[in-house]
Amino acid sequence: MLIGYVSDERYVALADVLLEFQREGRTEAVVRSTPRGAVHADLAPGSYQVTLVKEGFGSKSVLVAINPRAPYQFRLLSDRILGYVWPRAVRAGEKSEFRVHATEPYRLTLWRYGWLRELVKLIGWFDEHGPRAVMQITPDGDYTQNGVQWNKVGYGSPHHTQFVEGPRQSGLYYLHAKGETTGQFFSFPWVVAPERPTEPVAVLASTNTWLAYNNFGGRSNYINADHLPDRPVVNARQDMIRYTQPGSFNEWEFQDSEYLPLSFERPEPGNVVREHEEVTDAIEGRLPCVMAPAEWRLLGWLEREGFGYDYYSEWQLHQGELDLDAYRVLVLSVHPEYWSRQMYQRVSAWVHDRGGKLMYLGGNGLNCEVEFLGEDRLRFKTHLAPSIGGAMGMPDPDNPDVYLDSRMHRTFQSEAELLGVACTETGIMTAAPYRVVQADHWIFAGTGLSAGDLLGSESLHERIPGGASGHETDKMSPHSPAGTVLLGKGTNPDDGGAEMVYYDTSTDGAVFSAGSITYVSSLLVDEAISRVTSNVLRRFLIGDGGGG
Repeated sequence: MLIGYVSDERYVALADVLLEFQREGRTEAVVRSTPRGAVHADLAPGSYQVTLVKEGFGSKSVLVAINPRAPYQFRLLSDRILGYVWPRAVRAGEKSEFRVHATEPYRLTLWRYGWLRELVKLIGWFDEHGPRAVMQITPDGDYTQNGVQWNKVGYGSPHHTQFVEGPRQSGLYYLHAKGETTGQFFSFPWVVAPERPTEPVAVLASTNTWLAYNNFGGRSNYINADHLPDRPVVNARQDMIRYTQPGSFNEWEFQDSEYLPLSFERPEPGNVVREHEEVTDAIEGRLPCVMAPAEWRLLGWLEREGFGYDYYSEWQLHQGELDLDAYRVLVLSVHPEYWSRQMYQRVSAWVHDRGGKLMYLGGNGLNCEVEFLGEDRLRFKTHLAPSIGGAMGMPDPDNPDVYLDSRMHRTFQSEAELLGVACTETGIMTAAPYRVVQADHWIFAGTGLSAGDLLGSESLHERIPGGASGHETDKMSPHSPAGTVLLGKGTNPDDGGAEMVYYDTSTDGAVFSAGSITYVSSLLVDEAISRVTSNVLRRFLIGDGGGG
């Protein structure tokens, strides 16, 4: 009889896992999982204490009710260092709990990531008296929905607290965990907002995007987006619809209501920074180029140029904990793709009604609406109908003659109404410099650039190298505000370059948009991109929208 399946934290099938089934203290069966991860045993229905053991993975025991009509999903966690903090974002002086998985004693330190990578303090060494006692276990089933629930089993002692207090200075912090014996290393980010606003600039971390790309547990908004399959993966290219079904967006063909939520309470391997990485180093890896390691480059540039800033998570904006009226400028960076409607409305009202200044230094931003289910979970409204005309938008399902710029446009309104631009498929996965279009605009002051000249040739972005216009690029749309000015355009193939734009509002608000994921990766290494960005920020800070 099929009892269930056993898989690891990636939802990959595990073969040769040894399972012992006990009932009332008596062993009823000892079996091994098949190459497909299947567990077969001749057992009567009822509840069993099941113990699972496999070399290289943490052993555990669980109570399981056998149901032949609903195979059970056993999950094991591999022997490596992992961690995260909860809550992911706090104000200075508030505490988060660090939750680390290790099979050896480990050293934990706290660092601040700005222009300098600074050691804040040693948090301590962590071990226990028992064997492998700092090893965590994951729940069985699909824990991408409700989190890994670490520090819940065997962490009842009041003397062994695992909390860290948010430092006084706002910013991006990382905790570094390093194993004593193997030297394994894992780092995880922590957003610390100010106790109260202290600087004229607020920078928003794209924490929703960090979640969207996090597939720890077997699901993200890009793989198994709606739910975990009934059987774990053996070979991704043979088993997952991302690879087996034709079409660019097969993961997003389902209706919004079919997508199960995703939990923030999981480790984020894509957000790891290397142990000795500096802000001017190239950004290595596929995911770090669109997540916190890339956003760090913006923070480093701000500090290098002498701009003070306060740092916030998207949850804090959603909740209203980020008081926009206390700031002159709000900066978005790299890839803020997933926003709640409340986030959009707060920023739009601030810009259009109250004269706020917005700098959008990213690409494919505000493209999809999300719904917060509390601080710990999101539901992605990610349904995307087949595109037309080589764009990421779609026909309006209620009016096929109307073209929608994006998923955000489908559920709410076009992001171009706020940003001035929206993402299209042209230029995707390419990178190139921008070409100056309107050289006499104040934004190019001091650059020495003329119409037709290039800027943004240098970049730290290693996934898609080639320039400041790249990876995913945004362009003006029919929904861009009247008076939006095209300042420059990327030289990417197929006319796919990002469109650098600017517009003023009637309330003295203003928006500058770079429209490119790779833009921030050029700030520290390309003089012209740095100067243009500095020109915008300085103009915004003195309260002059620029007058076009």
